[in-house]
Amino acid sequence: MKKILITGGGGFIGSNFVHYILNKYQNYKVVNLDNLTYAANLENLKTIENNPNYKFIKGDISDRVFVFNLFEKEKFDIVVNFAAESHVDNSILNPEIFVVTNILGTQILLDASKKYKVKRFHQVSTDEVYGDLPLDKLDLFFTEDTPINPSSPYSASKASADMLVQAYFRTYSMPVTISRCSNNYGPYQFMEKLIPNMINKAINNEKLTVYGNGLNVRDWLHVYDHCSAIDLILNNGKIGEIYNVGGHNEKTNLEVVKIIIKELKKSDSLISYVKDRPGHDLRYAIDPSKIQKQLNWRPKYKFEDGIVETINWYLENKV
Repeated sequence: MKKILITGGGGFIGSNFVHYILNKYQNYKVVNLDNLTYAANLENLKTIENNPNYKFIKGDISDRVFVFNLFEKEKFDIVVNFAAESHVDNSILNPEIFVVTNILGTQILLDASKKYKVKRFHQVSTDEVYGDLPLDKLDLFFTEDTPINPSSPYSASKASADMLVQAYFRTYSMPVTISRCSNNYGPYQFMEKLIPNMINKAINNEKLTVYGNGLNVRDWLHVYDHCSAIDLILNNGKIGEIYNVGGHNEKTNLEVVKIIIKELKKSDSLISYVKDRPGHDLRYAIDPSKIQKQLNWRPKYKFEDGIVETINWYLENKV
């Protein structure tokens, strides 16, 4: 048996990854460590809470004593760090909690992993560490060699965590990997994020608020495809490497909103344009060539199919 610690396993991507691992592997024991902040929801894991290979533990990754005691007791083989504050608007209002959780928390996990000789530490990051791309140069993409240039306190905290992970690899020869993904969508996502927020508002005939002119571009990746990429990296990825994970599904925010409206048979009159977010990144677009060539990863979902499936999931699981 392998024992894997999944931090932030009560959140959107983390809970999907818990399901993914337990569904795929019979020889993994999963420990889900989550502090159950506002974006976490253990209802996401209701169907597997009695699985003998699963255990939930409430705790804060920035609590050094707690984390070290947990590692001493559990003897993890693998650590996958999803735990993070991730909402850009919140990071603009209160940067400090992002520094504590995303930077200090990662550093404490790294220290514990080093002391207790974890065989693989994987850091789940974001394409937002690269900053943004211009809207008028659609041939430009983020690669693993793109310089880090974060725009928000959130992305700055994630970039800092990535650099710590790389430093621990170089200084201590720790067995680390990093993945940087594009915007995820799919089941179990918290309502503050664009797609579930717009779905929920459209269902309830509320105004769908769009920042600025709605022309900011994001590359959308189904959460299942993200989980499959992390799984491949854990098993076949090269130690010390960064892998970009993107779906080549670039859409403007306005396009996404209109797709949701059309699928739910609502009116465009629900769209309401509001003042733009400070420092709003223009365009994200990932070049996933490295993970495709080296690990033979391919996304399962096209956005046009995945968004319909996601809308139907939220219709069946109304908040």
